[in-house]
Amino acid sequence: MTAVTVLAYGAGNVASVQFALERLGARVRLTADPAEVADAERLILPGVGAAGYAMARLSALGLVEPIRAFPRPLLGVCLGQQLLFGTSEEGGGVDMLGLIPGTVRRLNPDPDRPVPHMGWSRLSLAGPDPLLDGLEDGAWAYFVHSYVCPDGEATLARADYGVPVPAVVRHANRWGCQFHPERSAAAGARILRNFLEIEP
Repeated sequence: MTAVTVLAYGAGNVASVQFALERLGARVRLTADPAEVADAERLILPGVGAAGYAMARLSALGLVEPIRAFPRPLLGVCLGQQLLFGTSEEGGGVDMLGLIPGTVRRLNPDPDRPVPHMGWSRLSLAGPDPLLDGLEDGAWAYFVHSYVCPDGEATLARADYGVPVPAVVRHANRWGCQFHPERSAAAGARILRNFLEIEP
């Protein structure tokens, strides 16, 4: 049974992520202990809400440096993907984990599209990656977000919301999903299963 550690730092929908992983047969540890994070086989960083609050929680719990130094597979989910980047313009500016270069900006789609981007959108795959194995181009995923990551070399998949939305990103051993895989039916389950199967 694959072991996976989920950061329970007070800024993420931890229970739904835990249940989705357990349905796949994973052994899940919820923790905010820096030593347990450092020793994890693989790590998931969930997140909902504001980037500034999330970073303040990670800092207060002594988790920023263990996450930055984590050498095995790491997956950021929703806000957790955004936290992987350098900075966010949310709340006047937030310094984040800096694991992927770039600034997260306010989503600015066509005027007929509301913000936040909330609901189902199709994924357009940009290239092969172990996290996307078996995923069909055009698969549906469930999004809830008002800010968007930069679209660059790290982008593995995009959604179209009047503007390109980097939906899956990767840099080295760090992946991110802007959508909620735990709420994205078969496509989300496939991505989580793939993450569990990536060699640490």
